[in-house]
Amino acid sequence: MVLIMKKTLTIISISASLFLGIVGGASAQKTKVRYADEQMELMNYQHAIEQYQEAYAKKPSYGVAKKIAEAYDRVRDYDKSYEWWSNVVGYEEKAEQGDFANLLSAAQLTDKREEALSLIQARGVSADSLDVENLISVSARKKVKLTNVAELNSDASDFIIEEDANGNKFFVSDRGGTYSSEMPGIRIDGRNKFFSDEKQDYTDREYFSIYKKNEEGEIAEVMSNVPGTFNFSDPSYAKEAGILFYSVTRDIKKVRKNRNIVVQPEIYYSKVNDNGELEGFTPFPFNDSLGHAVMHPFVDEEAKRLYFASDMAGTLGGLDIFYSEYDEEMNFSPPVNLGSPVNTSGHDTHPFRKGDKFYFSSAGHPRVGGMDVYEANYSASGISNVQNMGMPINSIADDFGYRELENGEIYLSSNRDGGMGLDDIYLMEDVYKQFLARVIDCDGVIINDSYMATLRDKTQNGNVQTQRTPKGELAAELEPESDFSISISKPGYFTLTDDNISTKGFEGDTVKREYKLSPIPYQLPVFVDIVYYDLDKYVIREDAKEALDKVAEVMKKYSFLDLLVASHTDSRASDEYNITLSNNRAKAVTEYMAQYNISADRIRLEWFGEQNLVNDCGNGVPCSEVDHQLNRRSELVLEAFPDPTKQYDIPAELKDMDFCNPEDIFEMVQKEINDIPTIYFDFDKSMLRSVHKQDLERAAIMLQRMPNLMLFIEGHTDQRGSDEYNESLSERRADVVKEYLIKRGIEDSRMEHKWFGETKPVHDCTSGTCTEAMHQLNRRTELRVGKGAFTYTGRQKKVDTM
Repeated sequence: MVLIMKKTLTIISISASLFLGIVGGASAQKTKVRYADEQMELMNYQHAIEQYQEAYAKKPSYGVAKKIAEAYDRVRDYDKSYEWWSNVVGYEEKAEQGDFANLLSAAQLTDKREEALSLIQARGVSADSLDVENLISVSARKKVKLTNVAELNSDASDFIIEEDANGNKFFVSDRGGTYSSEMPGIRIDGRNKFFSDEKQDYTDREYFSIYKKNEEGEIAEVMSNVPGTFNFSDPSYAKEAGILFYSVTRDIKKVRKNRNIVVQPEIYYSKVNDNGELEGFTPFPFNDSLGHAVMHPFVDEEAKRLYFASDMAGTLGGLDIFYSEYDEEMNFSPPVNLGSPVNTSGHDTHPFRKGDKFYFSSAGHPRVGGMDVYEANYSASGISNVQNMGMPINSIADDFGYRELENGEIYLSSNRDGGMGLDDIYLMEDVYKQFLARVIDCDGVIINDSYMATLRDKTQNGNVQTQRTPKGELAAELEPESDFSISISKPGYFTLTDDNISTKGFEGDTVKREYKLSPIPYQLPVFVDIVYYDLDKYVIREDAKEALDKVAEVMKKYSFLDLLVASHTDSRASDEYNITLSNNRAKAVTEYMAQYNISADRIRLEWFGEQNLVNDCGNGVPCSEVDHQLNRRSELVLEAFPDPTKQYDIPAELKDMDFCNPEDIFEMVQKEINDIPTIYFDFDKSMLRSVHKQDLERAAIMLQRMPNLMLFIEGHTDQRGSDEYNESLSERRADVVKEYLIKRGIEDSRMEHKWFGETKPVHDCTSGTCTEAMHQLNRRTELRVGKGAFTYTGRQKKVDTM
């Protein structure tokens, strides 16, 4: 007699089922193998394994090895199952195709798929000839986390959860004592019962019963009113009717004289009172305890259907899922097989429906492990699009009993590793949101080499683990309804921070981001100026203070800017003396900046004496005082991100800037200071004024220190003279600027010059009278720096006519 309980069909075994077995006679004179066979029929699996292994130790054989492997399948010891199926396929001349398929199945359940495929290939068997499409990759993951429901679980089997209208939670358990497995639970003795009144033979534990946990947290056993009940499981509550459906395996006394019988599970239903107790019982009209199994009921009150699993006539394989429609008086229509795509040649069980989704468990669909949970689309016209729910909902063990309560809590049952007992109930907590970020470089290529990413859950106040996908993307699972921040750092690149990651109210599955890591443009010059000194002096002159004041204001505004001061002398006096003098000139700048609270730590000093003259006024060379003055100078260079050993964050004031184009920082500062010089000329002249040589020195330093910049030179005249003459004059004015800078070491290719004659005046003097000052503004060469193509932009500036 077989007592079928809970989801005992969850073991993947090609050769046998956990549900059906026939009780036969036993003989004390049988061999160990025959005796072990009888124990298998009696479902005394552990005892049968012991007997098989003793027989195999005395005389190894293919047949006994296969029996041991099949027995381990039945008790769901997948490690041992894999070990013995590996042994079975070692008998090369006798091993069958199904043996290799069983090996592959056991390998999937123990995460040894690759090892098994190698072994199968070594035996000359093609994996393509096996049913490998029925085993899906364990890497397919869903974004959920499962929590063991410790207040319901025990060291036994606990599974299937349901709730009634009064808040009582029903579940199934075999908690209680265990019994020796050395004597059969089903006794072959005409004077006694055909089965043990105390225990089930599959687990050597007490029979399954339904328990309830009330709102106070008290757990009590629910008593079945069905006479002769042994296994009592699979609760499903109909709220409107106030009744509970359940499965029962019961004692059939009238057939005890027939020793070869199979007792099948049946479905009953009873009223549930306010205390969660059952009142009365009514059998499902399509029960047939000696003909077929009817189990795992789920009542769908919206559709007025009772779904259940059965191996009645018309099944596609083992157990199939059927439904029967019912009316207000609980009259049930003939069962309808759901057919494909739900049912398979394997076992398909534990139906559940919620809204437009239908859930069930199966060992016949492509699977992660033993029995998996599946989700399908539900509509009035049928069920479609069956999908494995993936890991971690499914595991390499058995997963079943998916249920969603009215409060939105989702539960499932599993015998996966790490549980408290044989089977445990798990709470499926809120779905994680997937975080997927592409971290790219300035060329848009995903960065795969070392960088550090710290993802923090600001709501939970903890770090979130991240990993890299095969494509190099940054992935993580995010808690729902939480706020997050991420920090990404790489040596030599700006540390990037995003504080605006949130799953609050987010209805999608994946929060996507793209982050561009930009190299830090260390010591990037963004502004250049020059201050000049009197002969043999290092005191800051009045005409130098305006430049220094301007630098101080910019440094106060932008903390990422430091000042480089490079000081020089002319060639008069000794080298030693001039080194000291240039050092004093650099220090004088530091002392001047102190009045603006600019720390000396932000000023880097260099001094060169007379080593870096800007002209040919070396020792003994006669030069004008104007030319010597050009050498007595301190070059002021504002540098962004000055410390090459420091890891910088992107400054808040530059958060929207593209640092892949560091010249943008230069342009931003230049726009703010608006200090690109304009070179003015005397009437009908193209000779440089001395004051503008100092302006061009500043332009030369700027171009020397920023090799990526282009200089655009635009020559103009006033409107006196012919168009042809003025065009030639504007060309000479542009050329003289370009030639000066070439002498200062600026490459011709970095300068683009054009001339416009009198066509683009600052003041149009053809339609009215202009003053001399207005004519002066038209006689000019404008300078512009940038990266783009040549364009003309006019500007007006105060004129120094020295």
